[in-house]
Amino acid sequence: MSIITLTTDFGIKDHFVGAIKGTIYNELPDARIVDISHDISPFNITETAYILKNAYKSFPTGSIHIIGVDSELNDENKHIALKLDNHYFICPNNGVISLLANEIKPEKIVEINIHDRVETSFPVLDVFVKVACHIARGGTLEVIGKAITTFKKIVELQPKISDDLKTLTGNIIYVDNYGNSISNITKKVFQEVGKGRSFEINASKYHFTKIQNKYSDIVDFTLPIDQRQKDGSKLAIFNSANYLEIAIYRSNLKNVGGASTLLGLNYRDTITIKFS
Repeated sequence: MSIITLTTDFGIKDHFVGAIKGTIYNELPDARIVDISHDISPFNITETAYILKNAYKSFPTGSIHIIGVDSELNDENKHIALKLDNHYFICPNNGVISLLANEIKPEKIVEINIHDRVETSFPVLDVFVKVACHIARGGTLEVIGKAITTFKKIVELQPKISDDLKTLTGNIIYVDNYGNSISNITKKVFQEVGKGRSFEINASKYHFTKIQNKYSDIVDFTLPIDQRQKDGSKLAIFNSANYLEIAIYRSNLKNVGGASTLLGLNYRDTITIKFS
C-alpha cells in the first residue's frame, strides 16, 4: 500500500485534517498516512511548494501527495493529478507544482474530471482523497481525468539574472520555524552565474561577502568562550535544501529573534547578489 502524505494550510485546531484521514481509512483501512505540514501560511502557494519540494524526495517512490492549499475549484483554479519523479501529486492547478517541476518534467498530467460524480464543498476531502485512494489501489490517472500537457507556473519562484550576468536577484520565499529567511536562489544558480567571482549579497540594509558552510562557522572556537561570536549574529548560508538563507546564529523567535524579525527579511522581500 502506497504512502499518502498530506500538506495543507488547515492547521490542527479544526476538524479538517481528522476528517480527511478518517475518509482515507474508510476507503483504505490499511492506508499509511504521513503529515508533511498543516501549518502552511493560509493560501501561500510559494511556501507550500518549498516545503513539499524538500520533503517528497525522502519518501519511497510511488508515494501519493495530497496538497490542500488554495484548493477551491473555480474556472481559474482547476484540479490536477500528475506523476513526477515516480511520485504522484494531487493538487489545484495554481502554480504549486512549479518549483517541483522546474528541473524534472512530469511524466503525465491530467485535469481531474470526476467532480460531476462527487457532490462537494470540501474538495480535498471529497475529490483529492478519492483520487489518492484510486491511485493507491493501482488505478491509472486516465480514469480520473483528461490528459493535459501544461500547468500554471509561478514566475516568482525563479530568480532573475541580469543580461550582463553581474546581478542575481531573488526573493524570500519562506520563513522557517527559527525565523531564518530563505530565498529562491539555489546554490546551483549561484555557482552557474557567479563562476567563482567575488560577490556581495544585499538583503534589506545588510550586506554579506561570505557564505558559510554551516551555522557555527562564524564562531572562532579557538577563543575563550566569553570572547566568541555570540548568539544573534547574522550570516548567509546555503541551507540543507541548497537555497540561500539569511540566518541568525542560534536564533529563537521567542528570545534572540530571527532574520525575519531582527533583519526585517520577510516573505517576498528582495535579495540581490552583485558579482565583481
